[in-house]
Amino acid sequence: MPAVNDPKLELYLSHRRALIDYARSIAGGRAQAEDVVQDAWLRFADERTGPNLRNPLGYLYRIVRNLALDASRRLSTEQREPEGASRLGELLASTPSPEAQVCDEDALQMIANALLELPERTRIAFEMHRFGDYTLQQIAQHLGVSVGLVHSLVRDAMTHCAERLGDHED
Repeated sequence: MPAVNDPKLELYLSHRRALIDYARSIAGGRAQAEDVVQDAWLRFADERTGPNLRNPLGYLYRIVRNLALDASRRLSTEQREPEGASRLGELLASTPSPEAQVCDEDALQMIANALLELPERTRIAFEMHRFGDYTLQQIAQHLGVSVGLVHSLVRDAMTHCAERLGDHED
């Protein structure tokens, strides 16, 4: 099992989403892409690859590319099979993985905490706009302020939340 401060693990985690997007463009579906990236991690984390790679990110992308091409070939072969077999893969691809669900829950918790840090008027304006689908004019009337100020409040809240999410994406 890799150490917590393993540079390979840090590299993998910091580029995981981009690797999935890259694999998805080759392999076709999100589920296939996540499988490819997981397999790539297992190969990349293998101690035999050594710590002295000149371009570890490039090597990781090459592993993903090769595995995604293999997955794509396999998928095209499977698509020649009866219609029902491929429908199961589509159904499974439409649901997020447990890892993605945990990441989403963590992000939501960070946003909830970030909203609690905001001044009340800013938080109310943001929640009304983003969660309540109120227009800026409706929010301005509710708060008794100008539309321009509401726009600034919503923008400030979004910036604050984005900064909080950025602080925790290591």
